[in-house]
Amino acid sequence: MDDKNIEFLNMVYLRGPNIWAYRPVIEALVDIHGLEDYPSNVIPGFYERLSAWLPTLIEHRCSVGERGGFLSRVREGTWPAHILEHVTLELQSLAGMPGGLGRARGTPLRGVYKVIVRAWHESLTRAALYAAHDLVMAAIEDRPFDVDGTLDKLKDLAESLSLGPSTACIVDAADDRDIPFIRLSDLNLLQLGYGARQQRIWTAETSRTSAIAEDISRDKDLTRQLLQSCGVPVPEGRIVNGVEEAWEVAQELGLPVVVKPSDGNHGRGVFTCLTTRQQIEEAYAVAVNEGSDVMVERHIQGDEHRLLVVGGRVVAAARGEVAMVVGDGTSTVAQLVESQLNSDPRRGRDEDHPLNVVRLDSAARMELDRQGLTSEAVPERGRAVLIQRNGNVSIDVTDAVHPDVASQVALAARIVGLDIAGVDLVTRDISRPLEEVAGAVVEVNAGPGLLMHIKPAAGQPRPVGQAIIDNLFPVPRDGRIPVVGVSGSRGTGPVAELVAHLLRLTGRLVGVASGQGLTLGNNHVTTADSAHWDAARRVLLNRSVDYAVLENGGRVILGEGLAYDRCQVGVVTGIDPALTWPEFHMESPEDLVRVFRTQVDVVLSGGASVLNADDALTMGLAPLSDGAVIAYGQQAQGAALQAHLAQGGRAVFLQDDAIVLSEAGVEISLLRLGEIAQAVQANGAGCILAALAAVWALDLDVERMRVGLRTWNARSVPSEAAAAV
Repeated sequence: MDDKNIEFLNMVYLRGPNIWAYRPVIEALVDIHGLEDYPSNVIPGFYERLSAWLPTLIEHRCSVGERGGFLSRVREGTWPAHILEHVTLELQSLAGMPGGLGRARGTPLRGVYKVIVRAWHESLTRAALYAAHDLVMAAIEDRPFDVDGTLDKLKDLAESLSLGPSTACIVDAADDRDIPFIRLSDLNLLQLGYGARQQRIWTAETSRTSAIAEDISRDKDLTRQLLQSCGVPVPEGRIVNGVEEAWEVAQELGLPVVVKPSDGNHGRGVFTCLTTRQQIEEAYAVAVNEGSDVMVERHIQGDEHRLLVVGGRVVAAARGEVAMVVGDGTSTVAQLVESQLNSDPRRGRDEDHPLNVVRLDSAARMELDRQGLTSEAVPERGRAVLIQRNGNVSIDVTDAVHPDVASQVALAARIVGLDIAGVDLVTRDISRPLEEVAGAVVEVNAGPGLLMHIKPAAGQPRPVGQAIIDNLFPVPRDGRIPVVGVSGSRGTGPVAELVAHLLRLTGRLVGVASGQGLTLGNNHVTTADSAHWDAARRVLLNRSVDYAVLENGGRVILGEGLAYDRCQVGVVTGIDPALTWPEFHMESPEDLVRVFRTQVDVVLSGGASVLNADDALTMGLAPLSDGAVIAYGQQAQGAALQAHLAQGGRAVFLQDDAIVLSEAGVEISLLRLGEIAQAVQANGAGCILAALAAVWALDLDVERMRVGLRTWNARSVPSEAAAAV
């Protein structure tokens, strides 16, 4: 099998909507060489090796449409490119990323295929493609393959790239609301929405989270004082300087007490129910190294609770429970902790586990000392041993929270000034007012973890991501600014520039990325060709932009994908059958239609597609639009335009040398071409009609259209599309 090999000729990462999918994919160009003559059913043992290495391929339905469909294709005979597609998807799925879309398509070249797979993360999908190549070749050549080792590497990579569960639940809620999101860093910093309507999140912190409020929440003594002044029940206490003062304050407050850092987090250095000077001294020695100051507080009897407040409302609550082991007469305390507590699959060291691993730290050792034990002691059979009083808050009690408790907790978050807060309180019964059971609020935390509510150790998960999204984007807001995407074989640059000029008359800031350059408001960032993904994304990231106008040539769609997931207005200026992209194996009129329909596919249901009625291929895209269709044309009596009007559609066209807007039988004569002769001569009447249709879709008034046309300093705009015709 010297010439029987799978060779990657190229890989293109399509970062946004493309001819294959609405989501990012990698399109790999693959040459299978002599394997073109060797489908899977003629390679001895191939089916058996592949199905043994990846038995989960049984779930791939493939074109057969039923479980086991793909493996049936392998048994009957299919080609390596198709197998490579499915193996890549399965490796991604086993690594923790859902499989998603996959395609394998032939090209005009013998043995050369396009393999398309969903790319949740570019580097992971590339790694999965290479791993799939090695696995398939090993199965073809009857060589060993380390499936487990390969999966371990892919899982590690996927874990390093994935969002944390708290952030992911917010992103999922945004996706459910069709709110776009952009990852701004390798960490959990994300942008939700576009331009001026965006919000940012960093786990459970948002654009609305006050830095002052965060600082207050870190200062536990200041937080306590503020809450106390507003009538929220809090434990008595104060900051101390030194062990002597800690003991004095403890006696004043009355034992037992709590010793903790004044600005610590995650429960580190917190010691509860201290009753002796020795315990206080030991606790102080640890707490002083965990924060800038040490606090001594009166101990509150009861269970620890964490209540999540979003936008002034309690949306979830969890209760903690003590960690205990029971002696068996033969195992040490340390061994019992591992066998009875840390063996629980709910416990782990990462964010995917609702319960933390129990460590025999200084607080745990103090608890053991109180019981006359050490970590190496062997408790008698049946003896209950307390290991940890806090740190196990993961039992959902949302439905049990008393309205008065919810009100006081919400007040606590409001006093500190946090839009999202994790409020810690101690009470013997969360279903009764705090005053009745001598409960108290002990901390108010910014950026709270959400896992205990998303994946509680017991009880019902709560839709906390949805609560955060609904607070950031009250219905019907979706974080979107109007985006105008301009595609087609000709004149796209002038259309984009005129649309931007007309929209500027609204007084709002317009960002435009076109062949003429990148402009944000009146700031010409660059005059270099900016009709590409990076420039368009810069527009969408800008927090000042109210309108985005983005030109997309065919090569951008084929080589990068669109920079936006959906748009309010999608313009297709024409589809020229003579235009080809042989480097992408796109050479037929049908291929061109597939390219430019991408712009129509992403139009929102409340938006509009603007189509050239003088071009049959372009007007043929009309049924694909989720939104309305506005036709434009230079031939008022053209069959396509007249049919569109007869069906109640809107249109912009030329009639007796005048520009006319028509809707539901009502016609408005905008102005005569002679009044804008320079613009018509430079760019053609079609470009002007397309731009007017686009801004009409955005409800720009007629008078602004007239003023805009008369004041447009039009000039020819060089671009890929213009150069191609």
